[in-house]
Amino acid sequence: MAWLLGTGLSVGLAELYSEVVGVETRERHSVTRHQLAHMLDDAFAVAFGVAFPAVFFLLALVHAIELHTAFDLAKWSGLGLIGFYGYWAARFAGASVVGALLRGATVALVGGALIALKAVLH
Repeated sequence: MAWLLGTGLSVGLAELYSEVVGVETRERHSVTRHQLAHMLDDAFAVAFGVAFPAVFFLLALVHAIELHTAFDLAKWSGLGLIGFYGYWAARFAGASVVGALLRGATVALVGGALIALKAVLH
């Protein structure tokens, strides 16, 4: 569980760093506080998405669910999160609800195919 939380923190900080470098390179000035606030929000969302499955392993740790179930829930909740992110990315880009649902479903299908491929290979 600590590995997931640490990984979430690391990936979130890497996201923040890449955003700062990208803005400073593209705009040729230091990041403003306003820009940094938005970048921190984005980095938090990334860190949350990465660390979210830790909840299931915490439940397994207190024997509320089996460890095997925690792994299954972590895998499939990640797929749901990918679809959720795809939906909202489309909505924020101006897509209709139906268009956003289609985009969310599409990215979830791609994620599901990758999970299935990994299951076959491992």
